[in-house]
Amino acid sequence: VQLQASGGGLVQAGGSLRLSCAASGRTFDMATMAWFRQAPEKGRDFVSVINWSGGSTYYADSVKGRFTISRDNSKNTVYLQMNNLKPEDTAVYYCAARKYGIQTTRTEDYHYWGQGTKVTVSS
Repeated sequence: VQLQASGGGLVQAGGSLRLSCAASGRTFDMATMAWFRQAPEKGRDFVSVINWSGGSTYYADSVKGRFTISRDNSKNTVYLQMNNLKPEDTAVYYCAARKYGIQTTRTEDYHYWGQGTKVTVSS
């Protein structure tokens, strides 16, 4: 399974970006998908997760109300709509997929990872 993240870039505070994560390969294995982010010199932090059907989502407190995760299974793609961006959202964003199991916020529970897309928010 390969995950390809895209959509990052440079945006001013208060602006918006939409990240995409396209899955290829054995996509029927895909169950839960999530976004994580890693700021410079920091660990990889959970951002949001969505189950296979899209009917269940969960967000980190730091992004709740500003970010929205969604998926289009016909396109094997997961999205992260990011609104009202803040400088502290600056990070490399990674998508991840879990073959089975419940939604989780732990990096070690995910089986596949994309290459990351960089988001920079200027003040």
